[in-house]
Amino acid sequence: MRPLTYYLLFVIICSATSCNNDDLNSNETSAYDADPENLDQNGIPVRLFDAQLPTMPNTLEYTIDLNQWDIPANGTNALKTTNNLQAAIDWAHQEGYSKVMLPKGHYLVGKDVNDIYQGGIEIYGNTEFIFSEGTVLQMDTNNKWNYCVISLKGDNIIIRDGIIKGDRDTHIFTPRDSDGKTAHDEGHGICVWNKSNQVHIENMKIHSLTGDGSLVLDANDVIFTNNDIFNNRRQGISIVGGKRVEIKNNEIHHINGTSPQFGVDIEGPGRIDEDILIQNNYFHHNTGGDIVNATGENVYILDNTMEQGEGNTYVDGPIVSWHKTHNIIARNTITMKTGSANGRLGYIQYSSGGDKGHNRATYVHDNVCNSCGMYMYKSSDADVRRNKFLGYFMAFSEFDNAILVDNLVTYSEDHPKLRFCWSYRFKDVRGSASGNYLGEDLEDIPLSDNTPYTMQCVLDGW
Repeated sequence: MRPLTYYLLFVIICSATSCNNDDLNSNETSAYDADPENLDQNGIPVRLFDAQLPTMPNTLEYTIDLNQWDIPANGTNALKTTNNLQAAIDWAHQEGYSKVMLPKGHYLVGKDVNDIYQGGIEIYGNTEFIFSEGTVLQMDTNNKWNYCVISLKGDNIIIRDGIIKGDRDTHIFTPRDSDGKTAHDEGHGICVWNKSNQVHIENMKIHSLTGDGSLVLDANDVIFTNNDIFNNRRQGISIVGGKRVEIKNNEIHHINGTSPQFGVDIEGPGRIDEDILIQNNYFHHNTGGDIVNATGENVYILDNTMEQGEGNTYVDGPIVSWHKTHNIIARNTITMKTGSANGRLGYIQYSSGGDKGHNRATYVHDNVCNSCGMYMYKSSDADVRRNKFLGYFMAFSEFDNAILVDNLVTYSEDHPKLRFCWSYRFKDVRGSASGNYLGEDLEDIPLSDNTPYTMQCVLDGW
């Protein structure tokens, strides 16, 4: 997977605005050209998907006998540990055990597969693989571009209650023969691939990988809950082809080292990424940003807390999307301390223009953005309501059908230049607006369906 390549087309917008008295209450969508949606009582599209949980064919349990299989559990002898632990897992699968227990210990794994791939442990379908409390499965030091500490093969798999550790701290970054590069950014904790379906990863600590905490590649019905994912070089979770993926109640943090460096990255060019829920997660100290959606459709980003974190510098920012994606972004709390390459934008929608490939609106509702704002450009169809952009601005450029209702933008005492038309910024924008405030004052924003609105300061070139 290639790192995302971003560019910023920023407009400098400021000056006094003209006014109108258009009246649009929070339930009206008279300016909408986008496809109609089935909306809930708060005005966002009803989520019509749920990822399907794994179902096991039986309740047979097997606790791996370390003595019988001669498995080291003291963090030594990676090749022996890998081969013998795999033999025990293979046997349990062949005997029809659906619940396999790994006894307490520190298991060092890793075996040479080819010039670029280091093998780990494989878990088969119809298996609940359970770590005993405090148990660590760690990838041995290697010089390979790719590895999976755990690789999934089949449907109906649960991985829970353990610790997966990569070799980030000791990895040998040998130049690749083909091009001399040393990114080595495909070392993953859990690989959900081979068209696996109905996978649940729960209560895991996944850290110190050279690539991602977890890679989802062409898989369906994948659920991440209550995991602590941190200190990985490339991503927390990468979705590179996934349908019905749910990421809920996780802490994803301190992602840093090689681009893109996001908590969650939805980026599967040429693949299908759709029906994705990212809810109730705590993101912090992620260098690239927290959530980026480059290719996903019907992506719900709800009720998350995103904090830049002390000492952390964002490259892109908390939430990033491209205009060919479809997003519902609601009830998130975002806190920035300093600007990224994009300034202090809690949400930015990138665009190179052209056809979106769909006719659905982006919904941005009820978010609180502390010391940050939002910006969308070269696109169309946005329903933006009841957000609080505290200390920065809301901006649109070359945009059709922007519906802005009951939002609040405030000045920042720390940034006194961000006043007047810096707080609401428009260039060539059509749509409708009402009930929006600048501090305690109602802000009249003269958007219309027919005539694109540009603020006078843009025309003046200020």
